[in-house]
Amino acid sequence: MRTAGARMPVLKSGLKRVLGRTGFDIVRSANNLGGVDDFIPFEATMRAARAAGLSVGDHIDAVMNGTPGATQSTIDKLRDLGVFATDPQTVLEIGPGSGRYLEKTLKECSPDRYEIYETAGPWADYLVTTFGVVARPTAGSSLAPTPDASVDLVQAHKVFNTVTFLCASRYFYEMARVTRPGGRIVFDVMTETCLDPAAVQAWATDGGSGHDSYPAAMPRQTCVDLFATLNCTLEASFLAPMGVASTEVLVFAKGA
Repeated sequence: MRTAGARMPVLKSGLKRVLGRTGFDIVRSANNLGGVDDFIPFEATMRAARAAGLSVGDHIDAVMNGTPGATQSTIDKLRDLGVFATDPQTVLEIGPGSGRYLEKTLKECSPDRYEIYETAGPWADYLVTTFGVVARPTAGSSLAPTPDASVDLVQAHKVFNTVTFLCASRYFYEMARVTRPGGRIVFDVMTETCLDPAAVQAWATDGGSGHDSYPAAMPRQTCVDLFATLNCTLEASFLAPMGVASTEVLVFAKGA
């Protein structure tokens, strides 16, 4: 599986420079499946965060990505949109990686159950131990272990701009399947809104070679139209920093 791990939007060369200054380097996943550990090695990141006196998430935002406060800003906007207002009792997150969105989500609500689908073993173990979440077995682009209509909030951050079009699309069907009527689906994709000529130039020049499918674009209208066929309506959207440019966060509500 080369899908569910939340790829942090860091450029490989830039991360190597950051980690190199602290004596660390990128360690490629032993299973070569493209998990988050391709970008964010567990042990090195934990040590660097402790040395900097930061939480893991804040360290990734401020030091590795160069976008301090980016994760909190996204959570703040979701709060303002009322995503947490109904106090979701079941949350599912695809590719939580280091848990930077997970940790801040748990400060906004207190679900009885928080499921994760994460390919990077060390990070998944860390999240289970630290936050008491339930790690589900990953299977490509499926959420098969999760029953139909059983989740109040399904989210994925910085995941679908790192995988192929078909992989993301298959996850979209699964996200709609597991969401309860009245529940919310939140994720970000690199839409045409994020790809004006200046952004394209930044990715093509400053962005270097990227990594495998990262960064991957997804037509905005395709998302809206697809979810409409799955009884999910776009409630809101906003831009969030990603790499040298941005990504668009979409918030859908599932109908009754």
